[in-house]
Amino acid sequence: MALEALGWALADDKRAERLLSLTGLTPDHLRNGLSDRGVQAAVLDFLANHEPDLVLAADALGTTPETLVAAARELNA
Repeated sequence: MALEALGWALADDKRAERLLSLTGLTPDHLRNGLSDRGVQAAVLDFLANHEPDLVLAADALGTTPETLVAAARELNA
């Protein structure tokens, strides 16, 4: 789910820039850390902390905002 959310976030240039800026991740870190729980959690936390993106992402991914937030919590545990 986090990887799908990342793909969704990166599809929009402004959102992608904000993701990198707010998470502190770099494009290289994203590419090399796709299987890293911390990177995945950062992506879902990014969405969870901005309700408009959370709602849009959930709709685009065919899930609910609550499911994305729960996935973020699980990755952060």
